[in-house]
Amino acid sequence: MDPRPPHVRRGFTLVELAVVLVIVAALAAMAVQGYRGARMRAHQAVSMNNLRSLVQANLLYAADHGTYVPATEPRNRIRWHGGRAASGSKFDPTKGFLSDYLGQSRRVGICPEFRRHLSGSGSWEDGSGGYGYNAVYIGGTPQDPFRPNRPVNVHHPARTIMFATTALAKSKGLQEYPFADPPHWVDPNGQLRGKLQPTVHFRFSGKALVAWCDGHITLETPAGTAATNFYGGDNAKFGIGFFGPSEDNGYWNPRR
Repeated sequence: MDPRPPHVRRGFTLVELAVVLVIVAALAAMAVQGYRGARMRAHQAVSMNNLRSLVQANLLYAADHGTYVPATEPRNRIRWHGGRAASGSKFDPTKGFLSDYLGQSRRVGICPEFRRHLSGSGSWEDGSGGYGYNAVYIGGTPQDPFRPNRPVNVHHPARTIMFATTALAKSKGLQEYPFADPPHWVDPNGQLRGKLQPTVHFRFSGKALVAWCDGHITLETPAGTAATNFYGGDNAKFGIGFFGPSEDNGYWNPRR
């Protein structure tokens, strides 16, 4: 028979308290992981919508002008995503070649996941939203980097990159970069030469968002190891690299 009075209750033992704490910690970890996953999916949805808007804007530009939007121009003042009135003046993300086709804001929507990763103090030119343009083959051509390509010359639009999530790793952190560069630079005769620095940013759980010339959006995984960074940054650390085949510059090249 229990000698204790019926109104006296036994307290928790240290082992029981430890078990409770472990359960609470596990539930908290699951909640945090669930929140992070939900945040990533939400950011991905916003970014996909931004890319669709960019493709649509570029197709509208092509319908009006007969070519895709120029990536840049010889004076190096105006780019697809913004421009400056004069050399050395402040870059304006509402004064780009594509601005008239980007709605009332006149600027590229910002990828919320890129904003979370951004760590560098000042990009060369803000306003690309964390996205890069296929300047070598779509916003220009190997024969003339200032003359954009024509849609009729893109033989396989569903397999040709137009835009992608991009970034540039520097020694002081991550910054914007408005171009999705192919694995190799190309001479005016169309011959592949030296390797280029990768700029595709695999920011969505190790994957990058890519907008193709036919308008569809995909998630792509990196291929191989990231090349050496020219600016003292760590491409592997920041998840920057290439994807797909590298022969003939892979999915960048519309004639591949």
